[in-house]
Amino acid sequence: MKRIIMLGCLLVTSIAILSQEVKDSFYSLTPVEVRAVRAGENAPFTKTNISRKEIAKINLGQDIPFLLNQTPSVVVNSDAGNGVGYTGIRIRGADATRINVTLNGIPYNDAESQGTFFVDLPDFSSSTGSIQIQRGVGTSSNGAGAFGGNINFSTNEVVKEQYAEINNSIGSFNTRKHTIKAGTGLQNGFVTDVRFSKIKSDGFIDRASSNLKSFFFSTAYVKEKTTVRVNVFSGKERTYQAWNGISETDLKSGKRTVNSAGTEKPGNPYDNEVDDYTQTHYQLFFNQQLSKKLNFNTAFFFTKGKGFYEQYKANQQYAKYSMPNPPSTTRSDMIRQLWLDNDFFGNIFSLQLKANQTEAVLGGGITRYNGNHFGKIIWAEKGLTSLDNWYNLDSRKDDVNIFIKQQTKFSDNWHWFYDLQFRHVNYTTDGFRDNPTLFTKKNFNFFNPKAGVSFVSNGWKAYVSYSIANKEPNRDDFEAGAVQQPLPERLHDVEAGLEKQTSKYNWAATVFYMRYKNQLVLTGKINDVGAYTRTNIPNSYRAGLELQGGIQFNSWVSAAGNISFSKNKVKNFTEYIDDYDNGGQQSKNFSSSTIAYSPSIVGGATINFIPIKNGEISLLSKYVSRQFLDNTGEDTRSLNPFYVQDIRAIYTVKIKCIKEINIIAQINNVFDKKYEPNGYTYSYFAGGETVTENFYFPMAGTNFMLGLNVKL
Repeated sequence: MKRIIMLGCLLVTSIAILSQEVKDSFYSLTPVEVRAVRAGENAPFTKTNISRKEIAKINLGQDIPFLLNQTPSVVVNSDAGNGVGYTGIRIRGADATRINVTLNGIPYNDAESQGTFFVDLPDFSSSTGSIQIQRGVGTSSNGAGAFGGNINFSTNEVVKEQYAEINNSIGSFNTRKHTIKAGTGLQNGFVTDVRFSKIKSDGFIDRASSNLKSFFFSTAYVKEKTTVRVNVFSGKERTYQAWNGISETDLKSGKRTVNSAGTEKPGNPYDNEVDDYTQTHYQLFFNQQLSKKLNFNTAFFFTKGKGFYEQYKANQQYAKYSMPNPPSTTRSDMIRQLWLDNDFFGNIFSLQLKANQTEAVLGGGITRYNGNHFGKIIWAEKGLTSLDNWYNLDSRKDDVNIFIKQQTKFSDNWHWFYDLQFRHVNYTTDGFRDNPTLFTKKNFNFFNPKAGVSFVSNGWKAYVSYSIANKEPNRDDFEAGAVQQPLPERLHDVEAGLEKQTSKYNWAATVFYMRYKNQLVLTGKINDVGAYTRTNIPNSYRAGLELQGGIQFNSWVSAAGNISFSKNKVKNFTEYIDDYDNGGQQSKNFSSSTIAYSPSIVGGATINFIPIKNGEISLLSKYVSRQFLDNTGEDTRSLNPFYVQDIRAIYTVKIKCIKEINIIAQINNVFDKKYEPNGYTYSYFAGGETVTENFYFPMAGTNFMLGLNVKL
């Protein structure tokens, strides 16, 4: 009964959306280079827009995925358990490798893994002017193919007035964030913005500490028809590893903070079992208005990343690391570092036409990624017998895309839209750490068409669209071996939506159907070197309904919410498990099962009160139904549903000599719910029966954050 009541509350508050800002402001203020990859106001795609003001209310130091937690169909997780450090996000069940992310239109996804590591952008949200999330395939963008959504960030909005801010937050687990930022405002055609940030946390999980630093610098020359901008920003992260999760045995016995990382060292855990990485971005933009109807923009960028993760490994063979044996032994405890030194650079461009009834964009980009993977042994208990890297492997990836999209108003209320993209990918690698003689050289050519129509009249909007997206395998997939090389994935996406907006309320409903061909999923099958590899599944799909919205009851009470219902299925799935009794692997067939990490219900709700002048209290809720850890759909390999509530209070003070002081207090997980939004599983056959071992990533119980933001 409690769950039924809770779902009912979520559904009621999902009748509208709380955005009360001017409808056109998000689009009219978007820089031209970002507009090229965003869905316009009347485009037939499913999207959520987040403004600078909304970002500031929730930015207390948690990573970007947690700032997006209340948006539709989103599920977030955290290795450290409190949203600081390594975090993850899924949209409609699709993980970060299937979500296209751009920063000012420039690709951010890692070129090889295709994942998105927001830990490398500490406090980037403090410099972000707006965010757009597109669910499904969305419009053509630069970089990795979108199979669950697009997230694009813009920092290039011009802040015309001078400003200075000091933002400080402290909270549970010795968490603190310190940010200083300032801007000159627009002075004689020039504008400059700077930011310095530092975030530290001990984490909820044992030793899952984070030490994050970043800076942001942007300067621009802005004239009526010409803009030149330079951005330089960098993030440095040093996090103690917590990516092993905890065992089901520990979870059931209440040991929710156990961390096995570093415990191969005798005695106390190794104190430097860390991930240490620095990433620096250089961006140069040039925008030119060629006429009243035509704009051209281009950007050159260079992203430099370098770092390692360090591990204490017990009883290792010297031969495994290409080292001669010392006298009288072949094994030793060792400390190793796995390094990545990469360069990512290229150019993006767009030519944008805006006429009376038509908006069109011709755009694209060309990028290159050079990655060097190498490993070092920095210590051995029985002595180092060689200082050479035990592996040193280069990789390269070239990505070229060009797209044309056009939206035309063909009657008083109707718009039609098409979007055609061609993408060429070339990927080469000189081998893999566990398979150094497997060389990969692959070329992919993708055509990604999209089309749709929308109807807009008197606050109503209806749309339907059909899109095809293609996506290449990632680096780990190619390690499957010469015989098991993966095929690219394809997605057919149909989206239909209906929206209503008034000054007091608005609501939106979306239905979607996403049909995959050759989706890559883990099946338990092992590759040529005995590692588990993803396998192409011929037939799988996602189908669902998303509701979102909010209502302004009166001047002091408003509500917003969203809820998603979906069915996520794999057809004719075969599971493989290791057979320790007889050798080899056993297999089991499933005619239809649920796609892993794809909950059938995801909901979020917010109720806002303004009890006093300049004061605001928000009650936030999040519900996620059962998630399965693999594609078998078995409850013994799943994450329990969870329903979590937070409370946030904001009080604003205005005094002489200071523009504004914001005091923010937030209590997360008010009712101390014990829940796990992420985990993994593996099974094997031993002793005449199937054994399943599950591992989980628990979230913190009741915890708090306090923020003091001073605007000078």
